[in-house]
Amino acid sequence: MSFVEMLLSAASLSMDAFAASLGIGACLGVHSFAAAFRVGAACGTFQFVMPLAGWWLGSRFLESISEYDHWLAFALLLLVGGGMIRESFSEEDPTCSPSDPSCGIALFVVALATSIDALAVGIGFAAIGEPVMPLSSSAGIITALLCFAGVLAGFRTALFLGRKAEFAGGVVLCIIGANILRMHLAA
Repeated sequence: MSFVEMLLSAASLSMDAFAASLGIGACLGVHSFAAAFRVGAACGTFQFVMPLAGWWLGSRFLESISEYDHWLAFALLLLVGGGMIRESFSEEDPTCSPSDPSCGIALFVVALATSIDALAVGIGFAAIGEPVMPLSSSAGIITALLCFAGVLAGFRTALFLGRKAEFAGGVVLCIIGANILRMHLAA
């Protein structure tokens, strides 16, 4: 996988967390640097840890299916990317929770839920024998920065940009999955 593909993967993984941070910012309704920092730190940390966990899990059981690893990587990226595309078209409830979504259990749930796809991508990286640390580091940093900015911009742009960002991220992951499959089948 090229450096550009790895960066695109990392950026794509951050899109659902970015969309969530826009929503959090919209619910807060004000610029809050403390909330932006909390959301960026939490989501960035999860996006850093989950690909590592996925790679570790994948490297433990993928030896038995190495003949089909490229199909697994393709399927996982297509599943994650397709889910992101589907979510970008979903009708969301525009009402906000009365509690602060930038702290406590609500923030933990957002950070975990938006990083599950990173676990799957980490498994995919193990399947194709790619090092995961560059992806993990990039995903963590990009996610932290985008989420910080997303909370600050959320009250103005959540409905407009949030769904488009998630859609774009899903498309990029699907394309990368198809490219992995193409490269393996061409070899």
